[in-house]
Amino acid sequence: MVCQTVKAGAECVFMGKKGCTYNGGKCHPVVEQCQGCDRVVAYPTGPYCNSYSEPRLKWVNGSCNFATHIKKVQNNTSTKKLNPLKASKRNSARS
Repeated sequence: MVCQTVKAGAECVFMGKKGCTYNGGKCHPVVEQCQGCDRVVAYPTGPYCNSYSEPRLKWVNGSCNFATHIKKVQNNTSTKKLNPLKASKRNSARS
């Protein structure tokens, strides 16, 4: 069997002596949510992700953890109560 790849010129960890060993036998093109990501590379056969073979599965339960175009929002508001006595001791130890 001849090794066929949809990403010509790119090394793939799923390519073996008998061809692609990934589920389905080939990498899958990116989905709409991937547009704008730095990991998307255009090949003659279409746009593919350099990090994952089936990008659609990364978007099933929310956002893709490889996505470079999505900014992670961190909650900076602290709901933890500070003990004023301990805080003053910490501040005096730093001085």
